[in-house]
Amino acid sequence: MKVKIGPYKTWWGPYQVAQLIPFVSEDTHDKVGEFLAKTCLNDICQWYNNLSGNQEIKVRIDKYDTWNMDRTLAHIIIPMLKQLKETKHGSAMVDDEDLPPHMQHGDPYGDDNWVHYRWEWVLKEMIWAFENLTDDSWEDQFVHGTPIYVDTLLDDDGYYYQQPQIKQTNPDYWVDRDGIKEYNNRINNGFRLFGKYYRSLWD
Repeated sequence: MKVKIGPYKTWWGPYQVAQLIPFVSEDTHDKVGEFLAKTCLNDICQWYNNLSGNQEIKVRIDKYDTWNMDRTLAHIIIPMLKQLKETKHGSAMVDDEDLPPHMQHGDPYGDDNWVHYRWEWVLKEMIWAFENLTDDSWEDQFVHGTPIYVDTLLDDDGYYYQQPQIKQTNPDYWVDRDGIKEYNNRINNGFRLFGKYYRSLWD
């Protein structure tokens, strides 16, 4: 895979030109921009914007990129989510149903800090989910002891199996299946949040 995405092109118009005038009020900027929009400057700006072209985007996908497409995308999504989390200038509105109980109270429209706090939690859950997708060892924390396998021809009642059986014989070995399920549910919820709030991933 090779991806090259250039910066967004700066769009120029009469109002953007008016913003260059120093030491005047915002109201004056608006009035000047409104005046310039009725002049030939508007056509000149349009010509310049067309000449400068669109954002440069080049993407090349190799066959192996889609062998495990979910993991391939995760390696790109993780650093982007982390940068968004650190540089965002606004926060999305998060539904109560997507938050833990202790974060569902209060008026999200009345407190900007509360809005940011809730959105921060959602971003962290997304990042956590994708990081665990790329980590093959996360299930190890739920495995206790080391399994010891032996071949046996007899079952516990002394009867012969028709075929040799592989049996785990270490009594100290066990796997926390409920823990794995709960952990995996949290990963899937992070992906669900990513899909639900995909259009809110902007800076």
